[in-house]
Amino acid sequence: MSHALPYEVNCSILLTDLPLLERPAAAKDAGFDAVEFWWPFDTAVPAHRDVDAFVRAVEDAGVRLVGLNFFAGNMPGGDRGLVSWPARSQEFRDNVDVTVEIGERLGCTAFNALYGNRVDDASAEEQDALAVENLALAAKSAARIGGTVLVEPVSGPQPYPLRTAADALAVIDRVEAEARATNLGLLADLYHLAVNGDDVDQVIADHVGRIAHVQIADNPGRNEPGTGSLPLQRQLAALERGGYRGWVGLEYKASGQAGPFDWLPRERRS
Repeated sequence: MSHALPYEVNCSILLTDLPLLERPAAAKDAGFDAVEFWWPFDTAVPAHRDVDAFVRAVEDAGVRLVGLNFFAGNMPGGDRGLVSWPARSQEFRDNVDVTVEIGERLGCTAFNALYGNRVDDASAEEQDALAVENLALAAKSAARIGGTVLVEPVSGPQPYPLRTAADALAVIDRVEAEARATNLGLLADLYHLAVNGDDVDQVIADHVGRIAHVQIADNPGRNEPGTGSLPLQRQLAALERGGYRGWVGLEYKASGQAGPFDWLPRERRS
């Protein structure tokens, strides 16, 4: 089952054999017109010269930046966001305007705010209340450039509380109710939802209008489509039929069985 949704490359998980600033050009060379990144720096507020170098790398490559994560802590070390983490909340707040500024410079309007793991020194209620404050703050900043803050269910063993689409939508509903912020949306990573046991077909049927960004990988292995058993093409077609017109982020680990994009005909990459 085919669809016409455009693909783009997550340059934080793909093309990692190259230095980060060379990856946008490599994505362009592979035939893609757009890219996304997790937070591409080690700190919440990088030096101006480092921000300028990142912006220049994207611009010089001739690709669009269509998705960017807020600073999420040490991702390789197991951190999954600062939104609900009291001890590091200020880092998130300091990062918000920097992230939105990069978006403004590069025409990116989708910003992923990873919720954060549960921590031992705060209650779930305290963390959730803080998350509402921080998501509202991020939404207000993003609204200045017509941006959307994304909330994502994530799989894996870490104590990350948003596992299903319903979990993330409940957070969005609370922010909308308590802070009157209307520019938040669901990031539907079809891999994470499937691995966590969500009924992905039902999520699409019930909530396609609230899905603001889509990412894919196959399961098992989180590798490229076609290496596992997920019905990704059928689900992408269902998203398109339901009215989704956004990008599809390729957020998978290349299996090494072939080139990282060999599964996708070149004419479908741009």
